[in-house]
Amino acid sequence: MEGDGESVSSSASTALVAADVDARSILVLRGGRSKAMYQFTQQSLPACKPVLTPTSVISTLFLMGIFCIPIGLLSLHASLSVVEIVERYDSECVPHQFRLNKVAYIKDSLIPKNCSRYLKVPKYMKAPIYIYYQLDNYYQNHRRYVKSRSDKQLRYGLQYNDTSSCIPEESNDGLPIVPCGLISWSLFNDTYSFFRGTDELRINRKNIAWKSDRDHKFGKHVFPFNFQNGTLIGGAMLDPNVPLSDQEDLIVWMRTAALPSFRKLYGKIEEDLEANDVISIYFLNNYNTYSFGGRKKLVLSTASWLGGRNNFLGMAYIAIGSCLIVLALVFILLHVKNPRPYGDAMYVSWNWKGIPN
Repeated sequence: MEGDGESVSSSASTALVAADVDARSILVLRGGRSKAMYQFTQQSLPACKPVLTPTSVISTLFLMGIFCIPIGLLSLHASLSVVEIVERYDSECVPHQFRLNKVAYIKDSLIPKNCSRYLKVPKYMKAPIYIYYQLDNYYQNHRRYVKSRSDKQLRYGLQYNDTSSCIPEESNDGLPIVPCGLISWSLFNDTYSFFRGTDELRINRKNIAWKSDRDHKFGKHVFPFNFQNGTLIGGAMLDPNVPLSDQEDLIVWMRTAALPSFRKLYGKIEEDLEANDVISIYFLNNYNTYSFGGRKKLVLSTASWLGGRNNFLGMAYIAIGSCLIVLALVFILLHVKNPRPYGDAMYVSWNWKGIPN
């Protein structure tokens, strides 16, 4: 009987081995994908299993810290090399008799909106010098405001006049508006002129918008139609003889900002400004930010290889690098004070005193 049992078990094992060989051969014939699936289900895929020894952890933290701190110092130096002048003008450009009623001043078209300010250049500013207008407490990210546009109309004109999301979509005479919507209707309309002594500093207002927007989002054969012709005027007018793709003020404004404080590019001064130069600025203070408590600022700024002034990136790199080096030092002290042999299991939870095995 024992001999019979042994023969039965050996034949069964032989059959299982043969079946496994056949299964593997079938998987090989089916290709690499089946083989990979077989290895995945059998948990036999190759894997990287790093061993976190104290030396490797401390070395990694030190290397990462040494890598981050120089990058942070370079970024911070590039940011601090940017020369920036910020001038708030919304309050100063209101006549004294209207300081208590600024909304009445900005809405009265009979009151001149001219204003002049003087700026002293603190440091040498190398061209190009970027001119921005900054608006604070202005929520361009409001859902109703963001959706109030027709991308098909901006691209193709009235032949694809899908204005279901536009507010307003028609003027008082019932005709469609191109471009429609609240964003274009509220286009920023303050203007700036710059003089150094008696010489005017020319402003280049070309190529201030993204090339992708000019080429793909605004049509070259789409012209403004019936725009700002109603009784309710929002912001700037558009030239009906210039296609939308060439009206870069509109393109810059239509790329809505995510935060309530934002800057948008107005133009570029392509002349160097020397230190202590006095710049005369003449404003047309047309845009109404007084009704909602907004603020308007003019910004003149140079640029570095990293862009405009932004100290956060450099400070973040320095802070992270410093934290990594401090952690590495802490781990060194702990390792020196309480060394633990490699593979020692005395600190495993089930070996703690008071915990049953």
